[in-house]
Amino acid sequence: MATINSNFLKLKAGYLFPEIARRVKTYSEANPALAARIIRCGIGDVTEALPPAVIKAMHDGIDEMATRETFHGYGPEQGYEFLRQAIVDHQFSGLGISADEIFISDGSKCDTGNILDIFGKGNVIAITDPVYPVYVDTNVMAGNTGDANESGAYAGLLYMPCTSANNFVADIPSQRADLIYLCFPNNPTGAVATREQLTAWVEYARDNNAIILFDAAYEAFIQDSAIPRSIFEIEGAHECAIEFRSFSKNGGFTGVRCAYTIIPKSVSGRTEEGTPVPLHQLWSRRHSTKFNGASYPVQKGAAAVFSPEGKEQVSALIGHYMGNAKLLRDACISLGLEVSGGVNAPYVWVRCPAGIDSWGMFDKMLNEAQVVITPGAGFGSAGEGYFRISAFNSRANVEEVCARLRYLIA
Repeated sequence: MATINSNFLKLKAGYLFPEIARRVKTYSEANPALAARIIRCGIGDVTEALPPAVIKAMHDGIDEMATRETFHGYGPEQGYEFLRQAIVDHQFSGLGISADEIFISDGSKCDTGNILDIFGKGNVIAITDPVYPVYVDTNVMAGNTGDANESGAYAGLLYMPCTSANNFVADIPSQRADLIYLCFPNNPTGAVATREQLTAWVEYARDNNAIILFDAAYEAFIQDSAIPRSIFEIEGAHECAIEFRSFSKNGGFTGVRCAYTIIPKSVSGRTEEGTPVPLHQLWSRRHSTKFNGASYPVQKGAAAVFSPEGKEQVSALIGHYMGNAKLLRDACISLGLEVSGGVNAPYVWVRCPAGIDSWGMFDKMLNEAQVVITPGAGFGSAGEGYFRISAFNSRANVEEVCARLRYLIA
């Protein structure tokens, strides 16, 4: 008899974004005359074309694959040296990170889930609430939780509420945690953490021999120079943190797939007996066993993000999306709605109007305005009463969304 991983049976009916897609599909089929009016501001998928410097580099990479002399087969599982060194030079200069501490992958979503492979059972896992659903669901799949209660919270996870009272930045817990998920700029709330707040987290992690899993997928959208872009800007983080980054949102690689994880050689976990073990060697073994590397043309394109032309073009993309975020944020504020995010992040986090819950707001926006947003409840119980609007869209679509919001709510 082939038995299954019964932890999958603990998962709620559907992952958030497929459920959104299902509802949109049902609405479109029932209302074909309105389907063309639908504007999607739900899932955080980019809309603008890849930077020209990236396109050229990928074409060059394809051309190299066209002749025997320049063909590339299996590449190094950890990633090509030219890309890893470019990441160090342009993203971590002066932060004590070396190229062999960078692991290239096909996405941060994968990495933040797969990282659990190198950690044992029985860890106390701290999760912010609301939170990117992947962090929770992958822990459920790995058997790190009990069942979910009526509100959707899983036994065995340490939930850290993020509310307007703490500016959507979790407070340091009074109890011990072993693995701590932090995401800044935050998905879904758009909140950022100050240097003082991140310093407190690093001190907490070091005091408790804990590991911070720091998701910095949206760091390129930080506009305030006082806000840290990397956890490794904080003294002591090299001994207690792993950082995840992506080319998806800054370089438009959502459909191309390329990301990277930074694991300093100085960060260690422990055996059950308490013996320190460098996490770098464990992830290296896992990575090389289960992954054959991102493709050569894709890595060529990713390296072009750091070229002078690439930097200028990426900056223009960021400026476009952040301009969208400002329009959405200003529109919601003008309607008297409570708003967070949209300043250092491409997401605008909005409190629902009185008397309507987050899925109710989703249905109202879809049915009455043909706009797709993300219900806050899909990110955890503390997300109830809010909705997220993504700034990833064309300027014309965002202006239209603002107009429809005014008509719908005014």
